[in-house]
Amino acid sequence: MTRPAYITPAALQSFIQSALAEDIGEGDHSTLGSIPREREASARLLVKEECKLAGIELAVEIFRAVDPHLAVELLWHDGDAVRPGETAFIVSGRVQSILQAERLVLNCLQRMSGIATLTHRIARLIEGTRAQLMDTRKTTPNFRLAEKWAVAIGGGVNHRFALYDMVMLKDNHVDMGGGITRAITSTRQYLAAINKPLRVEVETRNLAEVAEALQARPDVIMLDNMSLADMQKAVALIGGVCKTEASGGITEATIRAVAECGVDYISVGALTHSVKSVDLSLKVIKA
Repeated sequence: MTRPAYITPAALQSFIQSALAEDIGEGDHSTLGSIPREREASARLLVKEECKLAGIELAVEIFRAVDPHLAVELLWHDGDAVRPGETAFIVSGRVQSILQAERLVLNCLQRMSGIATLTHRIARLIEGTRAQLMDTRKTTPNFRLAEKWAVAIGGGVNHRFALYDMVMLKDNHVDMGGGITRAITSTRQYLAAINKPLRVEVETRNLAEVAEALQARPDVIMLDNMSLADMQKAVALIGGVCKTEASGGITEATIRAVAECGVDYISVGALTHSVKSVDLSLKVIKA
């Protein structure tokens, strides 16, 4: 699948090098002390539970960063649904290099596959509606790139990547900025002054705030923690003039009803902050 725009070569290498420095530091003394430098072998990524795979492309980049001479044979790809006992890939080359990359590869694959699996499951619950499942910024520090990538692989939509690529005026911005109208007006003046044509979203908590926001015409109006009845009224009031996002405590049990209110997006923080990692392991198959 096509990589999201934020997965640039520079961003990818920055993430990998930082993670390798954290894990390896001055050297993997366990491996360097016990494994002869010239020894080569192959290892396979063993899938231990049913999942939607995510992180395969990233794993290849990690192996390449550790040792460009490692060869990776892909048997399954990002987005594939796999069952226990499957081999996702086989990596071959110097044992020292494979072992030094092992933990970072597994950490990324296990968490990303967990996120993609959950995203896929929840996205299926709203099939047939206009709503798209969206992530949030409730991500693990320094791991956002991988977590949002996993959401995209699982069939979700990425919200803004960070604070710099979209404006979201939440309740604290509105309350401290003098209300919805003043906060949006001030923000647009600021964006014009710095020549940044960013999209603007504003959070609303009731129908009166929806009506006020509609007059200011932001790109997206968030409907935060509203009842289904109020959400339906809000969508009707907005009438497609602005995109709509439902947010706040939405679960697998309630998401279908929310989607049927006619919103464009449904954001679910649990996609990244409450996910269970998938059980995967890297096993030597030939030494």
